[in-house]
Amino acid sequence: MIGIIMFFVGMSMLLLGFPVAFTFGAISVVFGLIAGIVESLGDGGGLIEGLQIGAHLFAFMPHRIWSIMENAILISVPMFILMGIILQKSRLAERLLEAMGFLFGEVRGGVAISTVLVGALLAASTGVVGASVVAMGVISLPVMLKYNYSKSLACGTICASGTLGQIIPPSVVLIILGDVFQQPVGDLFEGALGPGLTLVGVYVAYIAVIAFFNQDAAPAIPRHEIKESKSRQILSAFKAILPPLILIVLVLGSIFEGIATPTESSAVGCIGAMVLAWMYRSFSFQMVQEASLETVRATAMVFAILIGATAFSMVFSYTGGDEIVEAAMRSLPGDKWGFIVVSMLAIMALGFFIDFVEISYIIVPILAPIAAAIGLNPVWYALLIALNLQTSFLTPPFGFSLFFLRGVAPSCVTTMDIYKGVVPFIVLQILVMILFTLWPELYGIDIMLK
Repeated sequence: MIGIIMFFVGMSMLLLGFPVAFTFGAISVVFGLIAGIVESLGDGGGLIEGLQIGAHLFAFMPHRIWSIMENAILISVPMFILMGIILQKSRLAERLLEAMGFLFGEVRGGVAISTVLVGALLAASTGVVGASVVAMGVISLPVMLKYNYSKSLACGTICASGTLGQIIPPSVVLIILGDVFQQPVGDLFEGALGPGLTLVGVYVAYIAVIAFFNQDAAPAIPRHEIKESKSRQILSAFKAILPPLILIVLVLGSIFEGIATPTESSAVGCIGAMVLAWMYRSFSFQMVQEASLETVRATAMVFAILIGATAFSMVFSYTGGDEIVEAAMRSLPGDKWGFIVVSMLAIMALGFFIDFVEISYIIVPILAPIAAAIGLNPVWYALLIALNLQTSFLTPPFGFSLFFLRGVAPSCVTTMDIYKGVVPFIVLQILVMILFTLWPELYGIDIMLK
């Protein structure tokens, strides 16, 4: 039971606000030594011998760290992050929102619908959730409030649209899950496209229904306030959409067609992002330096968590914690369906409190071998987890999108407005998860391995 106790101690310390990477690293050392002492005493040995056994557990850590550094899949993580930050600094979001907002503005709910569509484009080009939510919160939210949109609908739309970067490729979540499940990232990217676009369609349909039955919740922009003609609006939108769309096709198309690996295409994406920044007249070496520093900080956080999680999983497996979890999961009623339901509920519950990176590197490695043992398709199961992890950005009280929007929202928008706004979108995400679970053949994926 040492491994199980270690797991709950780790979760408790996270809830108390301790840094993730250092918490799991420290806990691993402490419980590794405890495990060594218990083993030594059980064999009739002494305390010093037990400490030596516990310390010997970590003799392989340098090799584990070196294998992480050599992992070609993980090289694409900083590259895609850099691509997204450069595009963010080139004011791509502002250009898209301004063009699309007025294009759909004459339709009831048009500004909210354009926000969802821009969120999808930003997800496929930048994938930076925080930047997307902040940009849309700064630009779209004041416009929606100006035209008397429902505060909860406006906030929910922005938060949900910003999180599309978690499932629509190129997503860092999918890269991490590809590494954990040891599956080709290209397969995950291709498989995630269908569920991601389904979410976009469901969001747009929900906004359209709300606008149809409650005109006051999402009114249209008065025609006299739109100065450009419709043809000019279409041309402006085309000019705003075409450059990032070409970049998306180059990056994702090269992966889907097998021309380039995700790591190679991420390098193409970085070059393309710099070209777009130059086209938008926002390129400078200072901008590249700032983007590089932000990338280093974000990447260091991910890899520090990975190293701590590696030590944690090593001690957890040594103490037999994985065997206890597997036995408990396999004894659930309903066979594979019992495992699927319980594991998804556990991930969703943890998403209320901890980040997707911690869940991916701490929880998923415990569940992945069990899923493989009962014959689940690893690509399908990884995509289902990715859909689930997306909700962790929306679920109160600690959803990151909620904090990002709260930081830029005007004082007239309350935290409760944001919480109320995201609830319908969380329900929509759960419905899409259920659809993907029960009818994966709609997306060309099987639940079970053949």
